[in-house]
Amino acid sequence: MRKRRRKFENHDEGHIDETWLIPYADLLTLLLALFIVLYAASTIDAAKYQSIMESFKSELTGTKIPDNNAGLSPQLPAENSEEEKQDKKQNDSELDGLRVKLENYIRDNKLEAVVSLQESKKGVEVSLKDLILFDSGRAELKERSFKTLDGIVGLIKTVPNPVSIEGHTDNVPATNTVFRTNWELSAARAASVLYYFESKNIEPKRLQFSGYGEYHPLVPNNSDVNRQANRRVTIVILRQN
Repeated sequence: MRKRRRKFENHDEGHIDETWLIPYADLLTLLLALFIVLYAASTIDAAKYQSIMESFKSELTGTKIPDNNAGLSPQLPAENSEEEKQDKKQNDSELDGLRVKLENYIRDNKLEAVVSLQESKKGVEVSLKDLILFDSGRAELKERSFKTLDGIVGLIKTVPNPVSIEGHTDNVPATNTVFRTNWELSAARAASVLYYFESKNIEPKRLQFSGYGEYHPLVPNNSDVNRQANRRVTIVILRQN
């Protein structure tokens, strides 16, 4: 009896208390859940990062990214493109109308000898010989040029297009003390026309000028007639893109 009792006592003493495993397992479960959440968050960020990088790549290279959600929104770019086409068509029509009015103005006022008109990729170009605008080597507008310019200004006001005013000279070097080069003379003459247009209430933001000196001749500078043709100011009513 005593031996049996001792045997049971020895068995009880050898048993290990394992109740600590329950909170330990709970802790491992929580840690596992935490790692899963962190991994999922990092995967989402990586996906966002990849999307951003693809967008940059598309903008820089012109590569189109397939839109998996294209069916969720209307195709606004296509609508805008169609609207832009309509606006351009309307503006081209207005520019054609302006060209016809300028042709009539030149013909009715018998200005063919000093004012010419042409249509180009840039827009409608009105070229005025320098003799109607300036004295030789000068950049101040003659008073007799005001009437001609006023008629052109009135027609330009009928369209919203930007206007570029370009000065040109022949290849005879500038000899006065005011302008050291033909570049300076051509730019000053273009600027004089620009300031006159501004004084007639054409918005300054529509206006720009440039001087090309002798470097964009219409014809070779090999005769007095040709040199006279090259001395000009060209008013370009620009096409709108």
